[in-house]
Amino acid sequence: MIIKGKTYDTLKFLAQIVFPALGSAYFALAGIWGLPAAEQVVGTIVVIDTFLGAILQISSNSFSANTAKGVIKLEPKAGGGKLYSLEFDGDPEKALEGADRAIFEVKKAA
Repeated sequence: MIIKGKTYDTLKFLAQIVFPALGSAYFALAGIWGLPAAEQVVGTIVVIDTFLGAILQISSNSFSANTAKGVIKLEPKAGGGKLYSLEFDGDPEKALEGADRAIFEVKKAA
């Protein structure tokens, strides 16, 4: 299962920011204002957040498993311009054979 793009980003934001903040806020306010069922509400939020985190991690692992990785090197050429070269981690043919995508880190000459 792979969750991509805006859906992934939204779910990650909910799991990392919104649900923990919501749980903390409710727990603190329940103590101050006597709101009902603080443990149950916060416990429910934590369970949902943990489940969402697990789903996002599975998605991330699935995405990475089918991704070829490498480096794009940028080097200045004598006489002007730039030379771009692609380098894969390992044999490019094997790296791309089972891949659905490729991710490259950009390295610039010093």
